[in-house]
Amino acid sequence: MPNKKIAFSAGRRLVLAALTAASLGLPGAASAADVTLLNVSYDVARELYQDINPAFEAQFQKSTGKTIQIKQSHGGSSKQARAVADGLEASVVTMNQANDIDMLADKGLVAKDWAKKFPHNAAPSYSTMVFLVRKGNPKAIKDWADLAKPGTAVVIPNPKTAGNGRYTYLAAWGSVLQAGGSDAQARELVTKIFKNVPILDTGGRAATTTFTQRQIGDVLVTFENEVQLVRKEFGQNFDIVYPSTSILAESPVAVVDKVVDKRGVRKEATAYLNFLYTEQGQEIIAKHFLRPRSAAVAKKYEATFKPVKLFTVDDVFGGWRAAQKRHFDDGGEFDKIYASK
Repeated sequence: MPNKKIAFSAGRRLVLAALTAASLGLPGAASAADVTLLNVSYDVARELYQDINPAFEAQFQKSTGKTIQIKQSHGGSSKQARAVADGLEASVVTMNQANDIDMLADKGLVAKDWAKKFPHNAAPSYSTMVFLVRKGNPKAIKDWADLAKPGTAVVIPNPKTAGNGRYTYLAAWGSVLQAGGSDAQARELVTKIFKNVPILDTGGRAATTTFTQRQIGDVLVTFENEVQLVRKEFGQNFDIVYPSTSILAESPVAVVDKVVDKRGVRKEATAYLNFLYTEQGQEIIAKHFLRPRSAAVAKKYEATFKPVKLFTVDDVFGGWRAAQKRHFDDGGEFDKIYASK
């Protein structure tokens, strides 16, 4: 006589697997759409793609007569990239740093020349790192050096798993070099800043929750678009502070060749990423406080984006591959700094 308990458990596992597949848009997921794509993206881009996806779906159906459904998966950028490398079948990746897509290219999932496949180094938008402080800025935080002051609790996501944590680290380090300081002085500043970090969340949205809802920390360092969204929702509780210099944080995108060719959806995946560069896509991007590439849209929203002196990873660190190897690989500068905390 069959064991009913085991049969039920196995059945339940199959149901859960089907539901998981459906939620991520994986092959085998039930969908009424002619085509389904999975966009694997970084943590704080949730609201952006909640608006981008239906706009693209409507445009696609109007122009082709076919229905398409975009599924989303969000988390820390580097964590998401590793999930794709480990088998999560993303049709496209929309990350917040080139380094994560380079890793996928090294594994043969993405074209080696992915950055040339779309305009502006395949980055349809960009941002920078700014500070969110408690209303009235009680700790008088104005620039990167203020994050190193004793008694200042700084909320930053883990640079090993989150793109905005990595950008924050490099922005602080680079601010010293841009002012004429040495690597030793930059290391000293970053070491002091991370001694002030009470919690290393794995992603940017978790860090935002830690600061805004758990009420931990005096300052949150994250993307400009994230702090603007927080300010929009909880404006009476927080102020935004722009440092004197910060880093250019591009949001690169790529088609996952191995997956789209397997599933026969390359044309649709490419159309989806191209939509981000259209005036409609750029308008949505700007409304979500990401800096657009379109000159016309940028002009329309110029009051939203404060001028800030930006430096690039290429200019200061020799590119993402060099920065990764020196600062974020196992045993690199960050590991040494954090071990000394």
